[in-house]
Amino acid sequence: MAVTSRGVDLAADLGFLKLRNPVLTASGTFGYGLEFEPYMDLGKLGGIVVKGLYYGPREGNPPPRLVETASGLINAIGLQGVGVEAFAAKVLPKLRRIDTAVIVNVCGADDDEYAAVVDFLNAQEGIAAYELNISCPNVKKEGACPALAPQTTFDLVKRIKAASRRPLITKLSPNVTSIVEIAQAAEEAGTDAVALVNTFLAMAVDLETRRPKLGNVFGGLSGPAIKPIALRMVYQVASRLAVPVIGMGGIMTGADALEFLVAGAAAVEVGTASFVDPDAAARIVSEIESWCRARGVTAVRDIVGTIRVP
Repeated sequence: MAVTSRGVDLAADLGFLKLRNPVLTASGTFGYGLEFEPYMDLGKLGGIVVKGLYYGPREGNPPPRLVETASGLINAIGLQGVGVEAFAAKVLPKLRRIDTAVIVNVCGADDDEYAAVVDFLNAQEGIAAYELNISCPNVKKEGACPALAPQTTFDLVKRIKAASRRPLITKLSPNVTSIVEIAQAAEEAGTDAVALVNTFLAMAVDLETRRPKLGNVFGGLSGPAIKPIALRMVYQVASRLAVPVIGMGGIMTGADALEFLVAGAAAVEVGTASFVDPDAAARIVSEIESWCRARGVTAVRDIVGTIRVP
């Protein structure tokens, strides 16, 4: 199914997981996937990264939780979710019927909860990999998370990798001084891939009331505004790591996705674009195919990491 009738091989190979194409949906922007069935054929995607899961249900942050800003969106949802038991009982059986990779975004209030979530999910069928979310900026005070330091990244990734019966993708934060150093710590700890970037710590102010526009004060900035910085970080990490990189940050079109692939990403995740266009991820797959066909590129993987740097 990787080769289309038009002759472009869209398959992406992460080593531990082969995808129909390199386009995944980003966690937190696509619900559990099923919510988008009325708008698109989910089987057209390379994979779905479901909304982050703690062990138990989580309400998230108080409203307001979303604010539009120039070329972007700030969210302070706070990882609201149903918990692993409800996910396994009510959501996962339906996801198994869809012919695409299902990746579960794993969360935890502490290291023990991360381990408990993975231990529970290990017994469930139909999951292709885990995405370890150690980088959400809108849960703890002022964006605190494990991915802000090499040692905490190393320690948590090493523990969860040992506990996991599936491939592990570590999702990294851009809110650091050296993204390469953090990525290297995750690689040394045994992660099978890294995904970057999560959102940038941000805020918005209501000038008339002189109050923050978000109930949580801070939130995570996503959308086209962050793309140039995300692209730079993906290039830096892909140039230094041996494990595959999954890139994300402001991808709205096929051309955006292709830039990340050229910069070294083996696959991409589409996030905020799905709020603007529910069919965005599938559209981006089609646009990648059209671009390749117009330029005589027979396999999309052939352009990965082909950036020409002086």
